[in-house]
Amino acid sequence: MSAWRPDSDIERFNRAPPGVWCDLPKNLLTVLEAAMEIGALSDGAFDIGVGDLVKAWGLGAGSRTPEADKPIGYKAPTLQIDRRGLRARKFSRQRLDLSGIAKGFGVDELARVMRAFGLSSWLVGIDGEMRACGQKADGRPWAVGHERPGRAARELMGVIELKNCAVATSGNYRHVVEAEGRLLSHTIDPARGAPLVNDLASVSVLADSAMVADAWATALMVRGVEAGVTLARRMGLEAIFVTGAGDLVTAGARAA
Repeated sequence: MSAWRPDSDIERFNRAPPGVWCDLPKNLLTVLEAAMEIGALSDGAFDIGVGDLVKAWGLGAGSRTPEADKPIGYKAPTLQIDRRGLRARKFSRQRLDLSGIAKGFGVDELARVMRAFGLSSWLVGIDGEMRACGQKADGRPWAVGHERPGRAARELMGVIELKNCAVATSGNYRHVVEAEGRLLSHTIDPARGAPLVNDLASVSVLADSAMVADAWATALMVRGVEAGVTLARRMGLEAIFVTGAGDLVTAGARAA
């Protein structure tokens, strides 16, 4: 699922002509289905079809310098997935980028392996996306630091206690690119076709699945604080929003 490896399955799918069926692994099809579902539920705030925009703005694999000419007239991708035949096809030449969901899926795979070995208490994670089961040996919940958004220093804003759930965070302060004297977020706003600019600094989502938490954290981040909180509550999500001013807003009892 890596956009950084030319031989990855997602890059092979990206090179496939529109309308042509492409054989894909079951795990990749699982992620593609989840991505399209959350994309629809979020009214396009989560969108895996922004690969060309990510590249054009210097945010992904390859050059870190934005291109002068960037794609215009963006439309969300349309995919057809055949789970039984282990294949999929797309109907446009857009590059898909799974950076907002694949890492969460990887955490869920770690959880699957822990269970396969008969372990009932564990905490696993990949680069900040975490999933926990059971509790620590002393009976306390697993504790994960909730980072205060900021590039200058890393410090805690609070602690999130996890028990049989996952947490994922999306923010605008850790991975950035400089363009025209400005630092731009690595998250693309599909509606604008450009790096995200809004009133949020970070969003953390708690869910049963790290893949779901990962994708929804990006979607809520794109929506902004007011629309994001409304969407989270409508979807029954548990989320922690941190505004650019440092204010904290929560949705859902477990996130409060």
